[in-house]
Amino acid sequence: MGKRRNNTQNVIAQASILMAAGLVVRIIGVLYRSPVTGIIGDEGNGYYSIAYNIYAMVLLISSYSIPMAVSKVVSGKLALKQYREAHKVFRCALLYVLVVGGIAMGLTFLFAPVLIPESQSNAVPVLRILAPAVFLSGFLGVIRGYFQAHATMVPTSISQVVEQVANAVVSIGAAVLFIHWFAGGKEENRPVFGAMGSAAGIVAGVAAGLIFMVWIYRRNRSYFKAHCERDTSGEDSSYGEIFKIIFFMVTPVILSTFVYNISATIDQTLFMDVMDYKKMAPETAAILYGVFAGKYWVLINVPVALANSMSTAMIPAVSSAYTLGEKEECGLQIKQAIHFTMLISIPSAVGLTVMARPVMEVLFPQKSTMDLAVGLLYMGSVSVVFYCLSTITNGVLQGIGKVNIPLRNAAVSLVLHVLMLSALLYFTDMKLSALVVSNIAYALFMCVMNGYSVRKYLGYRQEIKKTFLLPSFAALGMGVVSYVFYQGLHLIVFAAAGRILPDRVLVLLCLLLSVAFAVAVYFLLLLKCKGVTEGELQRFPKGNTVVRYAKKMHLLAEEERPEEA
Repeated sequence: MGKRRNNTQNVIAQASILMAAGLVVRIIGVLYRSPVTGIIGDEGNGYYSIAYNIYAMVLLISSYSIPMAVSKVVSGKLALKQYREAHKVFRCALLYVLVVGGIAMGLTFLFAPVLIPESQSNAVPVLRILAPAVFLSGFLGVIRGYFQAHATMVPTSISQVVEQVANAVVSIGAAVLFIHWFAGGKEENRPVFGAMGSAAGIVAGVAAGLIFMVWIYRRNRSYFKAHCERDTSGEDSSYGEIFKIIFFMVTPVILSTFVYNISATIDQTLFMDVMDYKKMAPETAAILYGVFAGKYWVLINVPVALANSMSTAMIPAVSSAYTLGEKEECGLQIKQAIHFTMLISIPSAVGLTVMARPVMEVLFPQKSTMDLAVGLLYMGSVSVVFYCLSTITNGVLQGIGKVNIPLRNAAVSLVLHVLMLSALLYFTDMKLSALVVSNIAYALFMCVMNGYSVRKYLGYRQEIKKTFLLPSFAALGMGVVSYVFYQGLHLIVFAAAGRILPDRVLVLLCLLLSVAFAVAVYFLLLLKCKGVTEGELQRFPKGNTVVRYAKKMHLLAEEERPEEA
């Protein structure tokens, strides 16, 4: 029992490190997109988003799944103490991304005019700026995956923050410089060159993250070498055999991740084509899509990134337990991962709904599209829960080697998604609302099918009350109380300082205080309704401190003592 508890604590601890880094990264991402949007406008945001979606599609095919695949294969080798084999996988993966990433970069640059919709040709130079990031991302992913397989998420977490900081600084600076150097003082050139400068930030960020990870690897090279020298397994696969393992592991994962994420590119293409068919001006379509991708989707992705962190941290533990035939341990890891993720994603969805307008007023204050952006967030916040759950179950299936199952589920969901979106765009006037509704449905389809597959292959039955119902109850209570709190605080603050400080600063002050209040209310309600036990809290970072204060307030349920195995 102690071993299981330690394994779970380690997974949650490592996931928490990744989540903390992911939260910092997403906050930086949201914050820097605000000044960038102010510089390049909604139209520039549209061109950037169009190019970024194509770049993301190419990245999915070439190297996006490499960290997960390397982590999965290497962690399996480490569980069997095949240290030389693990390092050989690492070297082969580097060669793999050298070839595949180089080809992908060249094709992206050369065929950018083909990849971008003809009506949005202003996004072509933006995509070409992004091409080098495709090549560099592969190497960054391999090194991250190797460290993740060794059950340490610290290097990955720090590199993500380094990457995002460099991205933010260069995006803002390069957007200003590109407009100054190349726009020629013409306002109509501002969106295109501004978007190109913003795209340069991504390349700089990936390069900075890679430099950091190479430095970390060199500092730990002696550790990996010593591990290889202690290998007594007798396994000595040829490089051809290793490449075969990588290929058959990476290819289904790439296809699955590709199908799972290609919906953004399909959404973009369908939206632009239908708007063009309905005689909407290309500039107007770019502005609308910029609101969806550059505002709504940026905010939705903040809590979803936390689920990605949990999935990443969970895969090595699930893979190792499954390799060793410990199905009970697999079930425990899955239960804790889903519970922990729902404790965060459900209140996040409620919070984004309740605070939609003040969040948009602070981050994206463009008045012409304010109501539209707020309306999208009201409508689509619930998708956070579905995307988080489908991400976790994807990770479970990939962790146990069933890499074709998420591919099948994603493909079926994608077909249903495209049919729904096409019908809504062609036969209604919903525009961006059609994108939001069909994306909610897509994530829901994935949740249902992945959940069925996990139950089928692991015999896992999801607990409902403590994982979903109690966090939902606490989150809804939090939403009501925090909304009233914000409205009252807004009246008081604006009455007291409305003529002294700018409105945006006052809204930010009210928002920060309301978010802090909401977190406290949610935590208190969760403990009061016994949505988390002492044992579960202790597995979280600083859990003992939280337990101590909760006991002083008589809010904590007694731990349910499991029988000794």
